Amino acid sequence: MNSIHFHLITNHFPIIVPIIALMVMLGGFLIRSAMIKRTALALFIFGAISTFPAMYSGDKAEDLVEKIPGITHDIIEIHEKSAEQFAVWHYGLGLLALLALWSS
Repeated sequence: MNSIHFHLITNHFPIIVPIIALMVMLGGFLIRSAMIKRTALALFIFGAISTFPAMYSGDKAEDLVEKIPGITHDIIEIHEKSAEQFAVWHYGLGLLALLALWSS
């Protein structure tokens, strides 16, 4: 696996995890399983934790992506701002999930 693939996986993993967690949570509500709901909360927390390395490695990924033909600095800046906003929301979601898990 080359460096670009590693950073693509690392930097987009925090997007995939909450989608999976949401599906697990919906499944927990559908079958009325507290254990599955707690599993979804743990996945939300894991997703928030996985945001830290993604944000840390973002600059290195930016350096790699800038070398790809057709990718402009403006596109990267828009993507970076979106990632920063997502990270704030994801940290908040992880904190709420941690509180919900603790209270259950």
